[in-house]
Amino acid sequence: MKKIITLLVVVLTTSAWSQNQFVNGMQKAFSLWGEGKPMEASNLFERISNVEQDNWLPYYYVAQINTIVSFGEKDEKKLKQQLDKAQEFLDIAKRISPKNPEIMVQQAMTYTAWIAFDGATYGMTHSGKVVALYNEALQLAPENPRVVFSKAEWDMGSAAYFGQDTAPYCKDIERSLELFANFKTKGAFYPDWGEDRARTMLDQCKG
Repeated sequence: MKKIITLLVVVLTTSAWSQNQFVNGMQKAFSLWGEGKPMEASNLFERISNVEQDNWLPYYYVAQINTIVSFGEKDEKKLKQQLDKAQEFLDIAKRISPKNPEIMVQQAMTYTAWIAFDGATYGMTHSGKVVALYNEALQLAPENPRVVFSKAEWDMGSAAYFGQDTAPYCKDIERSLELFANFKTKGAFYPDWGEDRARTMLDQCKG
């Protein structure tokens, strides 16, 4: 009995230490990102993912950072390296957490980065995938503000590209802000981005 108790103490202590390391690492990575050091943050998220192999969140943030820094990138080789890495980590995140609307939104954003770089080349192959991802995510999580906002942003961008009226999608931006106000995250480090950008876009709608 004494051995069992000792073993339980060791296991619980190790688990608590591991969790503390995870929390500290994630906080440090977000701090680096906030300091304008996205690739340093990405590298730290990657190191965390090597330890937390059953947690989709560090994989998600590696993908997110490498996608975000790719928007506006003119060097095709650099862009490909970043988006290939984003895809690699997204694929792992999807295996850990299938049918996850947050990951679906991030996948759509990664495809969108390719389209933004070269619409003529990637628009035909990736646009349909983006639409399908947003539709599926909306079915799974109609109350998720990032899903509603990101789909609306894509719809507005597509409408603008084809010379169509973007005003009908403003109501979706407005609805996303209502959802942001009431959305409860599912835990520490869970995605919570999007509200500021949604407010900016709504201002543009009203402008």
